[in-house]
Amino acid sequence: MRPSRALTVSELNHQARHLLETSFMQVWVEGELSGFSRPSSGHWYFSLKDSKCQVRCAMFRGFNQRLSSPPREGDQVRIRGKVTLYENRGDFQIVVEHLEPAGLGALQQAFEELKRKLQAEGLFDTARKKPVPTLPRHIGVVTSPTGAAIHDILTVLARRCPAIPVTLYPTSVQGKTATAEIVQAIERAQAHGVADLLIIGRGGGSLEDLWCFNEEAVARAIAACTLPTVSAVGHEVDVTIADFVADLRAPTPSAAAEKVSPDQSQWLRRLAELEQRLGHAARRRIQRQEERLVQLARRLRDPRRELQDKAQRLDDLDLRLGKAMTQAIEHRWLLTRHLHQRLDMQTPARRIDAASERLKQARDRLLAAIGHRLRRQRDRADHLGQTLHLVSPLATLGRGYAIVRGPSGTIVRNAGVLTPGDPISARVGRGEIQAEVTSVKTGEE
Repeated sequence: MRPSRALTVSELNHQARHLLETSFMQVWVEGELSGFSRPSSGHWYFSLKDSKCQVRCAMFRGFNQRLSSPPREGDQVRIRGKVTLYENRGDFQIVVEHLEPAGLGALQQAFEELKRKLQAEGLFDTARKKPVPTLPRHIGVVTSPTGAAIHDILTVLARRCPAIPVTLYPTSVQGKTATAEIVQAIERAQAHGVADLLIIGRGGGSLEDLWCFNEEAVARAIAACTLPTVSAVGHEVDVTIADFVADLRAPTPSAAAEKVSPDQSQWLRRLAELEQRLGHAARRRIQRQEERLVQLARRLRDPRRELQDKAQRLDDLDLRLGKAMTQAIEHRWLLTRHLHQRLDMQTPARRIDAASERLKQARDRLLAAIGHRLRRQRDRADHLGQTLHLVSPLATLGRGYAIVRGPSGTIVRNAGVLTPGDPISARVGRGEIQAEVTSVKTGEE
């Protein structure tokens, strides 16, 4: 029985593509690379083959740019990608997201080589690692401003100890420019001088995504950093060169925030316990003093005089206490005012005003330089005009000379070309003369 409606080729290919993509998801395939092509679009097209079969592959520019160099014909490689169908031609293919040499991956091999090199230099030694403060006054974070890492760090710090200020030194954490930007961010944090420890990291990702934290430049920047450093790259299973060089390694950005911040609730509980113990001790001390006072009162011959002395002592202590409290309040007020002034000095408006003043001064200098340059060019143009006037044929005519043209309009340089009766014109300094030749004398006569 014939079906009521036949599929179009487009419908068939679309259904086949959907079936392949939902059935296979991501796959790893190993084989020999052949038929490699690299058109102007930047995409790569090639085949993987073994002794019996081959499969077409496409690696688009966004993925192949992560590789340091393109593969060569005949290379034995491993790829990770998605099985699909190119509907326009009905070609079964793999869209490649990652490519590495077969066996030990090139990135893993580079990781192990750099690890051995830096370890031999002593960059991983425990003796050179700086202690990380348990109660930091200011925390610096080197990571992406839009990634999940900074959100996780701030969330944990807000929960555990929101009083600790945090400064973000933004940088890319993935891609070609990430290595240089991370190094620059670490240097900025040191130059800034406000943080007393530095968290360096990002969220999870593939080995390629995390590779900038395996670069030698980043490792050396962390080793040279004067601030205590905490590496917080990826997830717990991710290990980078930065983890070995840093003074402290945290498995995740959240864990880094946990490690470097005190737990506010524990501190509050501890303070409550100390307050309770202090209250008990004070009451016991007061009770002992009362008992002693009773004993002394029994031994006193004149209780009124002793009471007067105690009252005077109490007044003295009250004055001293009031003075001490006043001084403490004044000290706190001065400290608050100082902090307010420091905060005011760091306001964006003040920085913008300073930058605006520098910009105005630069603009004034630029306008002055342009005016000076224009005057010089104008003076030079006037001088060149005068020089040009001195060598102008019109200036020569002005001194009494003339330019004579023959009947054909050509300039007469030899009298022998003219004959009596020929019409001529003579251009003088002011105007032109029409004449007729009456006689001709050449220099030979």
